[in-house]
Amino acid sequence: MRPRRILHVITDLYVGGAETMLVRLATAKPGLADDTLVVSLLPDGLLAERLRAAGIAVVEDNFRKPFGLVAGTIGLARLIAKTRPDIVQGWMYHGDLAALVALALSGRRGATRLAWNIRCSNLDLDQYGWLLRRVVRACVALSSAPDLVIANSAAGMEAHRALGYRPRRAEIVPNGIDVDQYKPDPAARAAVRAELGIADDAIVLAHVARLDPMKDHAGFLAAIARMPDVQALVIGAGTEGLSRSPNVHLLGRRTDVPRLLAAADFVVSSSAFGEGFSNALAEGMACALPPIATAVGDAAIIVGDTGMVVPPRDPAAFADAVRGLMRESRDQRMARGARARSRIVENYSLEHAQRRFTDIYATLLRG
Repeated sequence: MRPRRILHVITDLYVGGAETMLVRLATAKPGLADDTLVVSLLPDGLLAERLRAAGIAVVEDNFRKPFGLVAGTIGLARLIAKTRPDIVQGWMYHGDLAALVALALSGRRGATRLAWNIRCSNLDLDQYGWLLRRVVRACVALSSAPDLVIANSAAGMEAHRALGYRPRRAEIVPNGIDVDQYKPDPAARAAVRAELGIADDAIVLAHVARLDPMKDHAGFLAAIARMPDVQALVIGAGTEGLSRSPNVHLLGRRTDVPRLLAAADFVVSSSAFGEGFSNALAEGMACALPPIATAVGDAAIIVGDTGMVVPPRDPAAFADAVRGLMRESRDQRMARGARARSRIVENYSLEHAQRRFTDIYATLLRG
């Protein structure tokens, strides 16, 4: 059974893992539904225009202030009542909670199915504001209300059950990577290295993550400080303000990430906590880069035998892992990279994720 209309509710449409995954699913062909609407609780998201360009209707609210929260929730309830979606799909804690409240206010709870989406694992809430902590507590208390809770990682589902989540139905759907967009590109490799002044034979690590406590940029930079002969591309919103060093290229927010990844030799993820399924890690692997990641979320499952997984918050172990892969021959590293790409293509492609969502939504409607 195919949904006639799905209404997605997400915290924002800034560039992040959840936001990117929503855009990929909403714009993929064939779509998950005949008609798709997206509501962002915060305005000015960079990904909103990408959705609109693909013909997806986008509503941007402003939940930052109390009046905006009340007005936005009422507006969302009215939108649900007017558009009569078959499924309301929440994304992230604020989006999940807003979807639940608005659907209840709309008067359509009996006819419209509600799904939540967990996008992280063992989040250290002490690193964030009081509002997020309250929203998470509310989600825990109300976690049996949705018809379905989806997590993008096994670690995420386990962590939330430990928090107190008691879903009626739970499903794990790993993120999907566009393997036609993220792939090896020798021409881009040469061009980017020339632009950044990086030698053809230099070893380059790619670290793609917004500046956020969970990503542990400080730990990654401490590891790089132990390897002055290694170059690092640090990509993501806010990274341009990090402390500079000669072998670190702070590139900030970029829209050409596949091209930048093509210039690297390894992809790295240094998360200290909270990571569920790392898009950045899988995207680098799709570009045939051997991965080095911390053992957070489902990193070990994603990496498999294609790279190295080390304890979080241990710069020395991280540097040792990089050195270990550097000691391999070029042919060995290329073989690792080929296995890494095959692992993503075979297990974590966008097509796989789309198929899983399609099947889950069909059973949700039948149920």
